[in-house]
Amino acid sequence: MVLRQFTIDFKNIGKQEFIRLDFGYRYFFDIKEANVFSSENNVMLKNILKSIEMKKVAKGELEEPEILVDIGNIERRFNNLISCEEVEAIGSDKNILQEGDIIIPKLQPQMGNMVLNLEHRRYIGSSELLEYKVTTENNPHFIYYLFTSKKFLSDLAKLESGKTHRRVNPADLFEIKIPCIPKFIQDQIVAKIEPIEKKIKELKSSVKEPEKIIDQVFAREFGFNLEKFEKDKKNKLFETDFLSISKNNLLRLSSHFHHKKLENIEEKLKDKNFWVPVNSIFKISGGKRIPKGQTFSNEETDYFYLRPNEISIYGVDRDNIPFLSTELYNRLKKYKIVSGELCVSIVGTSGKVALINTEKLRIKKENLILSENFIKLTPKKNINNLFYFYYFWSFIFQAQADQEYTITSIKALGIDKWSYIKVPNIPFSGQERIVEEIKNELDKQKQIKQKIESERNKIDEIIDCHLKACNKKLYIT
Repeated sequence: MVLRQFTIDFKNIGKQEFIRLDFGYRYFFDIKEANVFSSENNVMLKNILKSIEMKKVAKGELEEPEILVDIGNIERRFNNLISCEEVEAIGSDKNILQEGDIIIPKLQPQMGNMVLNLEHRRYIGSSELLEYKVTTENNPHFIYYLFTSKKFLSDLAKLESGKTHRRVNPADLFEIKIPCIPKFIQDQIVAKIEPIEKKIKELKSSVKEPEKIIDQVFAREFGFNLEKFEKDKKNKLFETDFLSISKNNLLRLSSHFHHKKLENIEEKLKDKNFWVPVNSIFKISGGKRIPKGQTFSNEETDYFYLRPNEISIYGVDRDNIPFLSTELYNRLKKYKIVSGELCVSIVGTSGKVALINTEKLRIKKENLILSENFIKLTPKKNINNLFYFYYFWSFIFQAQADQEYTITSIKALGIDKWSYIKVPNIPFSGQERIVEEIKNELDKQKQIKQKIESERNKIDEIIDCHLKACNKKLYIT
């Protein structure tokens, strides 16, 4: 780990809208002078992006169905929306997304969840999503790929502030400087990128969603009608009788608890020999919130704090796990998670699952702390950990989680609800066989994903190469 030191003048602290003393922020503005790329002719983003005044849709029933977009629906570093749903009601106020050319999140934009909306289609989205117009002197596709280049995202991370939900203030975003490139040069760069975009689309067309692979195997093995479940899931209106309300020891009247898509699943789960409570296989415990007034370390340390943001079905994104100071780690070390344990997100975006392997993550075995947004599952007996990892990603568990969650100010699957969750209790040999089938298919998908990422990196190389060339020629608009 390299120790960086620099000296700044106090007057520099007053040059930005907010008083920020953290290392990365000051390094970016005072040492790099807000320049992402080395260039002698720069332009500030406030001269490239124009803010759109956000209009709101109030929570509750909607006048017409709307397409809901959250940060998780924007594919990282790929100009694409995934798994968007049409909704008829929303649990919180949403932004109307339609007028802008590019959508950029305030929350952790360094993850690359940005997307162009040049056709100005209407969506409703999280209040974390903001729209911007791209000035006519710039090619929006060039701006998008520059913004989602690894170099740009790395510097964007230095501007984040906050404790658990780290954001970049739009005022700081506008202060970033990029090389001033004439539009005709931007057009030439985009023209070179287009064949790569086409190849990426071809590769993506052959990709199967991991969840669908897992669902098909579990549905076949355990006798679930997956086709009927998917069909029932789309039903917005259904009837239920008062007698069914008494099937739980709590009075639950929410539509998601009584949804008809659950009928087939509930019937199967009645087999007590095959389906057992999750606490018969795992010890259940929780994570811990960072104490009030504390925050992440701006310096690299040996201690890490895992949040749902860093988790996907493909694994844990180690490069974006925030660091903890030694002092804060010592206060939280009781809530560590170690190799072989699983965690499931239970707040906000519930049902994200990770199987921890600290050696693979290059983290010392007791140095990973679990946030309060998780349930930790510690095996009580010899199991195939991957089997249960796949199971918790499957529609069988996800449907149970979707049934049991409650909402006050935010969606949550509290630890008390886990006594109702069922898991399959099958021989170890059966677990291994299912894991082998799923893993073989997922490995094929992983190879395709690696090819896609390799192609995406070529776009970064094209942009970087042309920026260096343009810098030598000192193009001025």
